[in-house]
Amino acid sequence: MKHDESERAIDDLIKIFAQTTDVDKMAKLLEEMLTPKELKDLHLRWNLMKDLYRGKPQREIAADYGISLCKITRGSKILKQPDSYTKRLLSDRYDDHLKI
Repeated sequence: MKHDESERAIDDLIKIFAQTTDVDKMAKLLEEMLTPKELKDLHLRWNLMKDLYRGKPQREIAADYGISLCKITRGSKILKQPDSYTKRLLSDRYDDHLKI
């Protein structure tokens, strides 16, 4: 697949995800598009982002989930960016981040 074709395919997929506002339909879409391992990895990524957001130390997160610090460092860098959409989502969802 050429680069432009790949970008169009990603854009199309992003639009499909953005248009899917029903929770049950989104769950079905994710189950159909991703393998069980990919879903588990996505869940893990979200959990470690929540842990980072609430200030849990990276080494503790690594020990809790049995993962490398590299995976956690990526999430930490994302949350440190001033324009981080993920951080904004976490803030909006968990306005008092100690309640996560």
